[in-house]
Amino acid sequence: MEPITFSCEENLPLTPADIARHMLDLSRWPEFHGYGPIPGIKTATFDLQTPGIVGSRIRVTNHDGSTHVEEIVEWEPNHRVQLKMQEFSPPLSRLATGFAETWAFNRIKAGTHVTRSFRLHPKSTLAGIFLQGISFLLKRAVTRHLREMKLTP
Repeated sequence: MEPITFSCEENLPLTPADIARHMLDLSRWPEFHGYGPIPGIKTATFDLQTPGIVGSRIRVTNHDGSTHVEEIVEWEPNHRVQLKMQEFSPPLSRLATGFAETWAFNRIKAGTHVTRSFRLHPKSTLAGIFLQGISFLLKRAVTRHLREMKLTP
């Protein structure tokens, strides 16, 4: 089954290393507010924090009570970071096997051009129809989050 893909871009007044550092500061994760029925993050805690960062697992609890785990699968803080979202609670667990999120960083004069790309993996064709709607709302949530990061570095 083909994944559903989308990406969002923004110029941030931070270095790639600063952005990556913010990603490891779990106290900042509640700054993701969601969009419409896409819940914002209430808390994020390390289930496992590895010395090399790759393999670290972060348990996320959203404002609606749903949960998932994000595992850092690639960590090149000056260029690219990739997270694998998995272990979704229902109802998302019925629709998706996982999401992949990649942050790509390109230095610009005023900071960093960030591209956040997503791959949503549906469990079935029918689930893919629902994930299309979720991807539309998630893209809006991510776009808003990037704009808010621009304003509050």
